[in-house]
Parts: sequence; structure tokens; C-alpha cells
Amino acid sequence: MTDKFQNHINNLVEEFNFKGEKRFKLIVLFGLLGDFDSVEYAINLKNFINNRQDKNLDIYAIAIGNQNGKQKFCKFTGFCEKNLIIVSDNQIHNNLKVSRGLDIGLGGWINMLLMLSGINSFKTIKEVFRGYTGDRKAKQIYSEFDEIDILKFLKFSGNSFKQIFGDGYLRPFELATFRLNNMNEIIKNWNDYILDAKYLPQRGASFLLSNKNQVIYKFFSNDVLGYSSNMRDPLRFISDLIKE
Repeated sequence: MTDKFQNHINNLVEEFNFKGEKRFKLIVLFGLLGDFDSVEYAINLKNFINNRQDKNLDIYAIAIGNQNGKQKFCKFTGFCEKNLIIVSDNQIHNNLKVSRGLDIGLGGWINMLLMLSGINSFKTIKEVFRGYTGDRKAKQIYSEFDEIDILKFLKFSGNSFKQIFGDGYLRPFELATFRLNNMNEIIKNWNDYILDAKYLPQRGASFLLSNKNQVIYKFFSNDVLGYSSNMRDPLRFISDLIKE
């Protein structure tokens, strides 16, 4: 860990008042608010908090966006508004050497489409397929009581997954359904979520800090749908590192 890198983290804590009162703090650097990873990661963090797994952890995030996008993002994902900072560019990402994603000089749209096809984003295709095939080693997303509304014309309950595939694991099409719902939210609010399309390829990062703001864990994403080193259990690193 270089002194320069730690200084950038210290500056973030000071600039955005990420003081916290708990033993650890997590600072998540999203790309655009409307990035697939940003929305999915934020929902996972909200569920983590709802399950009362954050008693030793303050959670903060920084994303590229505007105020309207922030409000819609927090309403949809459940992420706490006061703990989300929005910025207008990727200067913080650059300071911390976070991947900008692919750039072939033809604009953010082309770069993102190429990354979604697996170019310079090698794990993306595998993760997309996992959404359709399911994963016996990952947790299910929907309970049998959840009501699922896809694109306003396809409505069904989480019990459908149980009836067809059973429960207790990530069922086929379950993750794909979840991501389709997230994509629909992004498309509906595109102008609020996508501040500037040139930032579409921008990846994110996660930094777990001690109560003295020392970085004890860091992860830099290089892939679309790759915001964790373990996508089967994306927040496993937190529970492993902040045990009593």
C-alpha cells in the first residue's frame, strides 16, 4: 500500500465527511449511477444492512451522476441517500487508478457494448450465462412471497421459481430476471442515471477501512458485472474481514 494511495483515501474521508462511528467503514466507488454494477451492488448492500449485518460497519458510496439520478437511484435500490455522494466526473476514480474500462476511441456506447460482449471484460460473458443457468453455490434472490413485475407486462410471484426449480440456491433465470428489472429501471430513467455516456465503461472499486482509516482490503473491478472478486457471494469479503 503506497503512501500516495492511502493519502487519497484519507482525503476522501475528510472531503466527504466519511467519519463513521463503527469499527470499520466501507467506501464503494461506483461508476455511473446507471451502471448495471452500481445498481446491483447497491441493492446487495441494502439487503446486507436490512439483515443487520452492518453493526460494525459504516457504508458509504461515491457515484458519477446528478441529484435527480441520486434520488431515483436510492428510491429504487434502497441505498441510504445521505451516504451516497455524487460527482460530475471520474477524477476520483483516476486518482485511485480505477479501471476506465475499454476505450477504442469511438465513444462510451461502443466501448460498453464491446465490454458486454466480453472484450476487455473477460468475466462478463460467464456472469451473464450464470444469470440464465443458475448456480448451486449461490444464494437465491427471490422468496416465494415476492411479487415480480418485468417490463409492466409480465407479472409473477417468486413462488414460480420454487415450483419449477426448487429453492435454497440461485435458480435458472433468477439472476437474469433480477438484472432485467434493474436494466428496465435504468432505461426508464436514462437521462437522470447516465450523466455522460463517455463514462459508461468506467469501472468501480471497494475499499474496506479500519477505524483509523487504514485500507485493510481493496478490490478494483475490471469487468462489467464484476464488482466483487466473488460474484457468487459478492459481500463475502466483508463478513470475512469484520468478524467479532
